[in-house]
Amino acid sequence: MGRAVTLVLTHPFDPTADYVVMELNRRGAPVFRCDPGQFPQRLTVAARLDGSEGAGAGWVGGLHLPERHVSLADVGCVYYRRPTGFDLPAGMSEQVRRWSANEARMGVGGVLAALPRWLNHPVDIGRAEYKPVQLTHARVCGLRVPATLVTNDPAEARAFVGEAGRAVYKPFTPTGITEAGSHRVTFTTPITVADVDESIRLTAHLIQAWVDKAYEVRLTVADDTLLAARIDTSSEAAAADWRADYDAVTYTPLPEVPDTVRDGVRALLGRLRLRFGTLDFIVSPDGAWWFLEVNPNGQWAWIEDATGLPITAAITDALMREDM
Repeated sequence: MGRAVTLVLTHPFDPTADYVVMELNRRGAPVFRCDPGQFPQRLTVAARLDGSEGAGAGWVGGLHLPERHVSLADVGCVYYRRPTGFDLPAGMSEQVRRWSANEARMGVGGVLAALPRWLNHPVDIGRAEYKPVQLTHARVCGLRVPATLVTNDPAEARAFVGEAGRAVYKPFTPTGITEAGSHRVTFTTPITVADVDESIRLTAHLIQAWVDKAYEVRLTVADDTLLAARIDTSSEAAAADWRADYDAVTYTPLPEVPDTVRDGVRALLGRLRLRFGTLDFIVSPDGAWWFLEVNPNGQWAWIEDATGLPITAAITDALMREDM
C-alpha cells in the first residue's frame, strides 16, 4: 500500500483548504478533496461491513465522483473544513426532502464518522462549539476566564453588570442575521446596566466582565505546534472586538507563549478531544492571559498571510502523522 490519502471535506470554493491541498501536493502526499454536499447527485458512496468471522473491523468501499474516487481503506486522516448541505434532487416534497437529508446525514455521515483519524472529528467540533463547555474546561485546565453569566433574566443581567462595573455582551454564534436583503453581525458589545431591558427575555445571552487590554492574541494550535499572533487595535470599535474594524488592526508574530498558558491550552484541547483549534486571548496590562474562546474549526489563512506564521505547514504535518 502507498502513502495514506488525506481526505479533505469542504465546499469547492474554500480558499483556506486550498492552502493545505497545495502543501500536500507540494510534498507529494496524496489528497482527495470533495464536498459531501455533492451527495447524491455527483458523489456516490458505497461501503460494506463484512459480517463474516475474522473480517476486518472497518468499512470497505469508497467515495466516487465522476472524475475520480478514493478507497476508504486508503484514507489516513480526514480534514473537516466547510462541507455544504446535501444536494438533493429538485421536485421533492418538503417532507421527503427532510427525510432524505436525514437519511443522507446518518448514512453518508455515519460511514465517514467511522473513519478513525480526524482533524477535527465533527462530533468533537459540535460539542466544543458550546461556549459554556469551553469556559468550564478552560477554567479546570488553569486558564484565566472572565466572570461570565448566561441568562435570559433581566434582573440577573442587571445585577451581574452592576457588580462587574464594566461588562460586554457576546453572541454565542458568529452567523449573524439576514433581513430585507442585508446581513448584519453582532460583535462583542460593551454594555451598562442601562442597556439591559426586557428584550433579554427573548433568548439566551452571554455577558462577561470587562477585562482591560494591553493587546489580544490569536493562538492557532495543530497537535503540539502553537503559533501565536499579537493583535493591536487603533479604534474604539476594534478595541471592543477587532473583527468590527479590520482597518484598525495590526498583527505581529508572538514568539513566546507563557508556559502556564501553553500547558493550559494543551490540557483544554485534550479534554475537548481537539487536535486543531484557534484560540482568542486578552493580555491585560499586568501581562496576564485571559481565555475568551476556542474555535474548533476556525479560519486561519488570513493570520498566516498577515504574519508569515507557518500554519499551513503545521496543519499538514498533523494530517500526515501516522501515530494519531
